[in-house]
Formats: sequence, C-alpha cells, structure tokens
Amino acid sequence: MSANEPKITPELVAGHGLKPDEYQRILDLIGREPTFTELGIFSAMWNEHCSYKSSRLHLKTLPTKAPWVIQGPGENAGVIDIGDGLAAVFKMESHNHPSYIEPYQGAATGVGGILRDVFTMGARPIAALNALRFGDPEHPKTRHLVSGVVAGVGGYGNSFGVPTVGGLVGFHTRYDGNCLVNAMAVGLARTDGIFYAKATGVGMPIVYLGSKTGRDGIHGATMASAEFGEGAEEKRPTVQVGDPFAEKLLLEACLEIMAKDCVIAIQDMGAAGLTCSAVEMGAKGDLGVELHLEDVPTREAGMTAYEMMLSESQERMLMVLKPEKEEEAKAIFRKWGLDFAVIGHTTDTLRFVIKHNGEVKADLPIKELGDEAPLYDRPHVASPALPVIASDAVKAPLSSRAALLKLMATPDIASKRWVYEQYDSIILGNTVQRPGGDAAVIRVEHGPKGLAMTCDVTPRYCEADPVEGGKQAVAEVYRNISAVGAKPLAITDNLNFGNPERPEIMGQLVGCIRGIGEACRELDFPVVSGNVSLYNETNGRAILPTPTIGGVGVLDDFSTSVAIAPKADGEDIFVLGETKGWLGQSLYLRDVCGREEGAPPPVDLTQERRHGEFVRAMIAEGLVSACHDISDGGLLVALAEMAIAAKRGLTVEPLDHDVPAHAFWFGEDQARYIVTIRAADRDRLVTHAAGAGVTLTRLGATGGDSLTVPGEEPILVKDLSETFESWLPAYMARAA
Repeated sequence: MSANEPKITPELVAGHGLKPDEYQRILDLIGREPTFTELGIFSAMWNEHCSYKSSRLHLKTLPTKAPWVIQGPGENAGVIDIGDGLAAVFKMESHNHPSYIEPYQGAATGVGGILRDVFTMGARPIAALNALRFGDPEHPKTRHLVSGVVAGVGGYGNSFGVPTVGGLVGFHTRYDGNCLVNAMAVGLARTDGIFYAKATGVGMPIVYLGSKTGRDGIHGATMASAEFGEGAEEKRPTVQVGDPFAEKLLLEACLEIMAKDCVIAIQDMGAAGLTCSAVEMGAKGDLGVELHLEDVPTREAGMTAYEMMLSESQERMLMVLKPEKEEEAKAIFRKWGLDFAVIGHTTDTLRFVIKHNGEVKADLPIKELGDEAPLYDRPHVASPALPVIASDAVKAPLSSRAALLKLMATPDIASKRWVYEQYDSIILGNTVQRPGGDAAVIRVEHGPKGLAMTCDVTPRYCEADPVEGGKQAVAEVYRNISAVGAKPLAITDNLNFGNPERPEIMGQLVGCIRGIGEACRELDFPVVSGNVSLYNETNGRAILPTPTIGGVGVLDDFSTSVAIAPKADGEDIFVLGETKGWLGQSLYLRDVCGREEGAPPPVDLTQERRHGEFVRAMIAEGLVSACHDISDGGLLVALAEMAIAAKRGLTVEPLDHDVPAHAFWFGEDQARYIVTIRAADRDRLVTHAAGAGVTLTRLGATGGDSLTVPGEEPILVKDLSETFESWLPAYMARAA
C-alpha cells in the first residue's frame, strides 16, 4: 500500500457502502486486506446500482425472449428485430439522486448516459423519452427541481441533436425529497451490425476513447445506492457534468470505426466508470484485463488510481480494438478532436490488474468481481389488500361538469406543454407524432416503416396493489402503442423503489416484478433491458413504488398511424370495453373527493390483448380516424383531451347504463379505448366488434364548439383548453 493512501478501517469500509459481512466476503475472496483502490473497486462493483444484489433473484423471473428479440437484458441496451434487416435498440435508466442534488446536470447526464448505452451497441439514436416525478407542487423545492430537470433534459438532447418525443410528468408529496428522472433512448441499427461488450483474444489493445477523465462523479454509483438524509446537498461534487457536443463527436467517431470493422468489443463508461466497463468486458469474454493508468487522459493534475478508476466523467468509452486497425481508429478519433489512448490489454490470467506508474494498485479475480457480488433474497411482505370501493358508496361532491374542469387543472392531468415545448421534438425530420398523444411515432429512415414509443406507470396503483399496479403499467404502455396503430414488440423498465432492506418496500418490488412478468407473458411483450433504482428515500420516507415501463412497437406504414384528435365533424364516437365505474385509487376519488384509498382497478390481460389486437386491426383497415386510450381521470377526461387536441366539439347522447353518472364518467376501468369513425363505416365496425367479442358502445358524434354530455351544461372547447393548458405555466411563473 502506498504511504499516501488511507488506512482501511471499519469507518472507511462503511463509508464505501459496504456492510461488515460484505467486507468479510472480500477478505475471504482475496485472502488479504484490500488496497484503497481495491476497496473502491469493490464498492463500485458491489453496490446496488451495479450489482442488482437485492433484485437479481426476482428479475430472473421476467420473460425476456421472443422470436424478434436479438439481445435481451445484460448488455448496454436491448435489441429487437423490426424487419428489413433493421433493429431497434433501446433502454431506460435513472438519474434520480444526482438530479435531486444538481437538477440541471443530473438530468443532462442522465440523457447523455442513456444515449451512449444505445450508440455503444452500434445504433444511431433516433429518439429520446423521459419519465419525471416531482414532489407536491407546494413543496418549497419542487419548482426549482422542475425547472432545472426540464432544462437539463432539453439542454442535452437538443444540443446532441436527437428529438425528445414523449414521456410523462407527475407530482406527489412522496417525491418531495427524491425526484425521479428516468431517461429512455431508442436507436436504429442493422441487424448484422450490432456491437457487444464481450472481449475476445489475448493481448488485444484496450483503448480509452472520448473526453478526458476528471474528478466529477466519483462515488456516483455508490451515492445512487444510498438513501438521502441530512447533508444531501454536500454530495453535489459527485454529480457528473455533461458536454452534449463532445458526445455528438463521440457518436460519429464510434459509428465510423464500427463501420470500418475496427472493434472487437465496446462498453460505455457509465456508473462506476472505468472500473465497471473494464471488468464487464473482460469477465464476459473469460479474459483478464491489465490497465496502465498513467496513459489515461486526465483533465486534472495529480489524479490517483482510486480517483481514475471511480470517476464518472461523461462522454467516455472503452473499447477492445483489432490490433491491425489501431492506427486507422486513432486517425478517426483524432479527426473528430477526441482523445484516443491505448491504456492496457487483455490477458489470459482472469485477473483485473491496475498499475499506475509501475506500481500495482489492484490485483483482483475479474470474474468474481461481478459473479461473486452479494445476492440477497431479502425478507419481503406483501402489501395488505385494500377494500374494493363500490361506485354507489362514493357521493359526488360536484356536478360532472365542475368535476371535469377541476380535474383538467390538476397537476397530474393538466397539459405538460410547458415541459415538452422546451424539447426539440422534430430535429432529424422523422417525427410523425409529437408529444401530447398516446405514443410518439418516428419514421424509420425513408419509410414506410415507423416505430411507436411511449413510457408510463401509475404509482398510486402500485402502492395500493403492487401486482395489479405492475400489470397495469405494462398494459397501459401496450394500449398507448396500440392506440396509434402499432404492434407492441418489447419493453424496457426502470424500477424505482425505496429501501429494499425494509420488508414492506421489498414486498412492493417483488409484487410489481411479478405483475410486470404476468403482463409481459400474456401480452407477448418481453423485457429486453432495464434498470433498478433503489434507496429512493429521504429520512425514512420512501417514494411511491414507481416501475416505469418504456415500450416500443412497429408500424408497417407510418402513414396509417392515428392520433387522438378527431379529424372531422359528424363522425361517430365509440367506447371500446366495459365501463363499470371503478373509483378505487382514481384521480376523481383523490382530487375531487379528497380520498386516496381503495383497491386499484383490476387488469384483465386477456381483454387487454383482445382489445389491443382489435384496435390495431381497425386502424390498419382504415376504419378509425382517431383513437385514445382511457386512463387517468376516466372516460370524460379522455373525451375532453380529444376535443382539445382537435379544437372540435363532441356531443354525447343519452346513454342507457346502470352506473352512477360520476362513476361512469370518471371511473378508471382498464382495457378501454375511445375511437371515432366515419358514420358510413359504423355498421362495419359494429360487425367486426361482434365477431371479435369486443364490447362497443356508441357515445355520440363529433362537431360544434362544445363538449356536451347528458344532463350537464355544455363546456366550450376553448374554455376546456384554457383550463387544461394554464396550470403548469401559471405554476412555473409564480415567484419561488
């Protein structure tokens, strides 16, 4: 051990996020006390963020295979075959802890990291999405976080030059001390041009690419595996700083050397930086790795081995290169103005050896660094079942008209235009459907193929019943993709939960994973990538369980996709699926009645699949002119959103049903869509529905300037629109 390195003490071990039994495991594994650098390496590799030690056991139960899946979980991103020799490459990751401490850079580097995950696979990024959760709007920090996070997402994505096309923004007091920033990216590659992290060959050069290494982000992965308490602000130095212009250069240089067949293996330097990327490349190829840190390009003087191995400086890659291509690859990187340095080589020793100026700083078994990471079957208890709330047991405090106007101006339903207009959603010129609908649609190259993509989750359902909540999150994404006419193909997930050492929190994680797995199997919608973010707690108060689901689907012809806005007057409006008036955990119950309670709506996966297939078939046949899935706020909110999008009135005729009016309009029964069709096509649609066993109810027709429902005074669409659009801009304009 070098004289200037700190002595290994129990306090130092604990400060690295390692528990006494985990440290004992390290001693048993290597047969001696670790060096300071080795302690840092174990801390990085064995924390929750990198090792999934609390979740691995349960993640293995998820379905990850299908004929169209080229690469499932375990690589930088998932890969699916979309036909014609093309693949969609996508993943979602969290940057929650850094974004709470430093909202702009935390969110920006979250976007940068997920873009690298995609182009590391050989794909050119074509779209970005995000899912953001903030605390109570009245909490003193919420506005600051919204402002910084949105600016960071837009600042990085816009500068890098990828359209940000979809996402969600939600508010709840349980996120007061822990906002969530989940970033998703989708890229396009040739199916025969996918690159992986597995190193092959002994003595092959290991090359460092991209920006220089600094001291930013040290312990970033460890911080992401700890709950917040007092002094969270002091962790600001562990938040990385992003440079989207450097990343754009890195993208072009990487794709160019990939095209020139220079690359054996490639890995993004993300969480735990050089440590994680080097270990993964070597271990996956059953090889050892030797690194010489004096050759690492640094931007700060006097950096130690410990700092270089744990830095999470952005815009960096590690690559194993074909030796004969070294000069060619170097010339390409120099052309793009980026660092290119050979910093080591592969070996046949299965050891991870780190040298700095000739001194050995670490010498560890490489496979065990990953494979021997602790794996916990943590105690978990199921969430108690909540009572079903009968629709007639809830009295309506307001008329349906007044309740609708109130809901349209609540933080969760109100328009998020203020957010998405800060993102460039049309750069690259392939965006067919922009933010504001059920799913974004991107043209693939010159068409006619298109990709649909979205992300969603309903945390209040997941808290009330984790299994049903997990199922509903997948079903909602399936509906969103089906509603634009695309066939759902695969998902990525971002599982955000509190402290897994608490059995009730672990129970939420286990329950949600079970629900997600059930839905993915039934809907033929496998999981191909993902991320787990635990310890989202502050002073013992956990976030709502938030398993964000990102989905991708394919359209054979992007021009057949439909949006939520009816296209003409005089079209028939139908609701597809049964309306029973389920009010438990509904936004109506919470925001109109002031009651956050009850069991969430059950999810019938057979029905979800049948209804999704029917909607897609009707869109493909050209019968449907507009489609919108029914979710938060129920049927009347969905109708209002369609009227606002179309700037067109909708008239609902008197209906024969035995559900109380407020439950009929605002209940959140699942597996439902609203479609509009030309009146001349009505009989065909009804015949198809009868043949498919799908419940179809005619509501009324499009036209006029108001939303009109039986027994209520009409609401002018322009008044609805003003209510819907005004909450967020007014909130953000208020003095902090």
